[in-house]
Amino acid sequence: MRAAALTSFGPPDVLRTMEVPEPQAGPGQVRVRVRAAGVQPFDCRVRAGGFPPGRTFDMPVIPGNEFAGVVDQLGDGVDGVTTGTAVVGFSTLGSYAEHVVVGADQIAPKPDGMPWEVAGAFSGSAQGAHMAVEQMGIRPGDTVLVNGAAGALGTMAVQLARLRGAGTVIGTARPENHDHLRSLDVVPVTYGPGLADRIRAVAPGGVDAALGWEADGLRATLEVTADPDRVVSMVFSDEVAQLGIREWAGVRSTARLTEMLAFHEAGELQVHVRQAYPLDRAADAHRDVGSGHGRGKVVLVVAS
Repeated sequence: MRAAALTSFGPPDVLRTMEVPEPQAGPGQVRVRVRAAGVQPFDCRVRAGGFPPGRTFDMPVIPGNEFAGVVDQLGDGVDGVTTGTAVVGFSTLGSYAEHVVVGADQIAPKPDGMPWEVAGAFSGSAQGAHMAVEQMGIRPGDTVLVNGAAGALGTMAVQLARLRGAGTVIGTARPENHDHLRSLDVVPVTYGPGLADRIRAVAPGGVDAALGWEADGLRATLEVTADPDRVVSMVFSDEVAQLGIREWAGVRSTARLTEMLAFHEAGELQVHVRQAYPLDRAADAHRDVGSGHGRGKVVLVVAS
């Protein structure tokens, strides 16, 4: 089968399309013919050799931790799933390929009206945002701050905060993404020096809970957040640890994914796909995500 894979760690150009053995479903597993696969910052860290720490890999490595496609093979002991079922799923690796094998508890039925590109780019950010919002303990009427709010996970986090009853949601973003945030009922502020003052200008009473990414933005976040235990970082580092901020934590599950798919099907959770690349342009997709800019999700189209 075709896959976008790497035989050594490094910059995006190490990611190339190649032929690899087709996987087979084992006991308790399903094989999915992949239609689309999301591209996540996690995948870029894997490609660069920076994550998971201390793990050894057999080459070639196929990145990709979220996908959508059609079940085409069942392993022994799998019940409640049939071949030909369209699904949305998650894994740690392996989704940038024509086939991926995962546990039967790592997929959920794809809503009929969900486009394949949206479905392929859904699971990782949707579940990550759900876990972060849970950990922030958002309550009705809270003022919530989301750093990087126009990005893939940030866009979903601000919508989930609204669904949990947040009174005001503030999102940091570049000025060109402010209108997008306003369309999601988010108050936009520009990140960078002076961020804390700009947040205070729209939330004089401070912020109840916050989600962040990098140390500089998190320092400003702590200045305006009453309870540091309700500040969560999606990317952990020594700098973040020194700030005393909790690392994002949680476990992906079919139940969590199913809940998020229901929000989307009900029209309560929008997903913006900013760019779709063919599988043989996976390196370009990684450059796009690695830029740290842009609105919404990047996805690989694996099969038509």
